[in-house]
Amino acid sequence: MQKSRVVLSLLSLSAAALAQSADTGTAHKAAATALLNSNNAGAARLACPASIFRVPTSNPAGGGPPRATGAPGGGGGGRGAAGPPTIPPRDAWYAEGGQVFDNLYLLTTKTNSAWAVNTSAGIILIDTLYGYAAQDEIVDGLKKVGLDPANIKYIVVSHAHGDHDGSVKFLQDTYNPRIIMGPRDWELAAREANPPRRDMDATDGQKLTLGDTTITIYITPGHTASTLSVLVPVKDHGVPHLAMEWGGTALSGNTSREMLQSYISNAGRFLDIADGSGADVIIVNHTDYNDALARLERTKARKPGEPNPWVVGKPEVRNYLTVVQECAKSWLAIGDGRP
Repeated sequence: MQKSRVVLSLLSLSAAALAQSADTGTAHKAAATALLNSNNAGAARLACPASIFRVPTSNPAGGGPPRATGAPGGGGGGRGAAGPPTIPPRDAWYAEGGQVFDNLYLLTTKTNSAWAVNTSAGIILIDTLYGYAAQDEIVDGLKKVGLDPANIKYIVVSHAHGDHDGSVKFLQDTYNPRIIMGPRDWELAAREANPPRRDMDATDGQKLTLGDTTITIYITPGHTASTLSVLVPVKDHGVPHLAMEWGGTALSGNTSREMLQSYISNAGRFLDIADGSGADVIIVNHTDYNDALARLERTKARKPGEPNPWVVGKPEVRNYLTVVQECAKSWLAIGDGRP
């Protein structure tokens, strides 16, 4: 274990040195690539440029808003040519969730994930999936693991894109939980066809306590204007750990220069916060980011005494946030004409 930590630390240092050697898109992508493994490879696919190219001056990078990883708004799916939401067939998105830690449950489709933090006084839900998945994945998913959806007391929404806030309105109307979202993302959500009622504005460093559990919320703009990232205390057979979720990951050539700079700054800040807090678990809101579905299956098949597949250690948490930061630096360099 000690040897593997030393190797990971050396890789992190090598990646940083590589990126600093030339502030170019190529160098920053190489720095991210040097750290890739099953804990972060999917995140890199959504955050890093697929190829390095010189951006034509007539069409500079950053010409538009951040691109969503799913269709925003409304609680439905994507939008068809005629405009109304389209709902894909169930077998295209349905996946079984399950228990990951003593107090943490994965509620997931094949592509998006929500998390239920079970406390002594009810449930904190982190993200809500698309609206079409609300009944099968959130409501029935909680019941399958022995939890009552009526005990959802808070919903923390990482950002107002439909694959994360799509079920908020339904859950708000059905169970009356408090909803926490970044202030600018409430404005984004208000443009949806059937928006949730505005409730609580998140604040940076906010401590949300429910019963015996306190999670910490940080405002980390970059993917959206007030994306939320969280630290969640968890236990594995009574042994404490700390889970980290970087709330918004995907970038594109349409991400503005201002948002890329914010993403880079906040990824570095959250890296320091997570590292200083001792985070050793990575949780994600897209299954591809850290091979979450396969990781869940390993968790279900885990035998007594075997390690929890979600406990990856502090160096891997640092590497995850370093990877997404280097991806953003790559996009920024490309946009500035430094491929």
